[in-house]
Amino acid sequence: MSRWFQWSVVYGLLIAVLPCVAHAQEAKPAETPEQRDARMSWWRDARFGMFIHWGVYSVPAGTYNGKQIDGIGEWIMHNGKIPVSEYRAYAKQFNPVKYDPEAWVKMAQDAGMKYIVITSKHHDGFALFDSKVTEWDVVDATPYGKDLLKPLADACHKHGMPLGFYYSQAQDWNHPGGAAAQGHWDPAQDGSMDEYIKNIAVPQVEEILSNYGKLAILWWDTPKDMTPERASVLFPLTSMQPGIITNNRLGGGYEGDTDTPEQHIPDTGIEGRDWEVCMTMNDTWGFKSYDDNWKSTETLIRNLVDIASKGGNYLLNVGPTSEGLIPDPSIQRLKEIGAWMKVNGEAIYGTTASPFTNLPWGRCTKKLTADGGRLYLHVFTWPADGKLLVPGLKTAVSKATLLAAPGTTLTVETTPQGALISLPSAAPDGISSTIAVDLAGPLQVAQ
Repeated sequence: MSRWFQWSVVYGLLIAVLPCVAHAQEAKPAETPEQRDARMSWWRDARFGMFIHWGVYSVPAGTYNGKQIDGIGEWIMHNGKIPVSEYRAYAKQFNPVKYDPEAWVKMAQDAGMKYIVITSKHHDGFALFDSKVTEWDVVDATPYGKDLLKPLADACHKHGMPLGFYYSQAQDWNHPGGAAAQGHWDPAQDGSMDEYIKNIAVPQVEEILSNYGKLAILWWDTPKDMTPERASVLFPLTSMQPGIITNNRLGGGYEGDTDTPEQHIPDTGIEGRDWEVCMTMNDTWGFKSYDDNWKSTETLIRNLVDIASKGGNYLLNVGPTSEGLIPDPSIQRLKEIGAWMKVNGEAIYGTTASPFTNLPWGRCTKKLTADGGRLYLHVFTWPADGKLLVPGLKTAVSKATLLAAPGTTLTVETTPQGALISLPSAAPDGISSTIAVDLAGPLQVAQ
């Protein structure tokens, strides 16, 4: 993935420099707030997406010269200080003959995910596509010899799944001149970064934006050494895909459309910005054979609910093997999330953030109209006395029901403390049960 936190301070300093910001804003096409809302609407409704980190790093899978290398799997070249020639030899073992992009898309859809983002090129510089500007790609360097992005793009388009490409624009540990987090360790990496941007990054971004049909997202990563001048030759390329959504990791003063908190959920969301939490299911993004520290399905579902309740999206990662298989623990968790989403999905998709500052029993999402709307109460802790207080809710409730039992109606009492809902003795779902509360008028909450 990235060491985003290491660069967030540097990036913050960059965007604080007024000339840089002005430069970035001038380069953006004019867009009204209404046009931006229209462009972002599908993404805001989606709430849940799949991240895929895949590449040559899945061959060593965390082990180099018989030693388990600390850190995340896709950083093994950097963390193990593997020479370029040695690392490139791993490509001869990258042969994803079990790759089934149709199955991947179906898996994402069955899990309730509404978009996919895949690493077209990560920091090791290896392209999952047939790049014409380098032989360090899946077509030229591996026995597989076929573009991996094209069949996934075809499957996504066939099944109506928005597709995005991740691209590491700055860090590249194989091509001369590419940046490295802690500096180069092999003379083969030395060179001009400006020449690298010109000869590798720019033409490759042109390739991924022009050869795979409609793209929904371009996901930059780690703005290491990205000056405004370097970023300014990359950002205009996004005009090749009208309507594309970009994140805040290009650097050089370009804010992009979305903020990207990594591996953590902001306590109160990010006011005034669209945002998306990217997170692993275990401790690594790229496949690491011995990382068995898997998050529970309960944790993953509650993360999704928590993020939606704060107005954000959840981009949940899978790391396929060098054969092209998504690990079984990921598959199992996606199935279980999908089962929950089949019952509770309407309380996630198209919702906005909770109006409540503190709910001791769980979270809330909402869909409002001018004359009322609906609250979704996500109950993590089922009340032992069968009484659920919605603190501070002043609007009268016209109806309350469990999403797991849509034919039932729950009794609601108006009290000075808020709405008090009578519940069955047992929770329909031990992870998170959803109560739909229809409002009889405009939402009013006492703070």
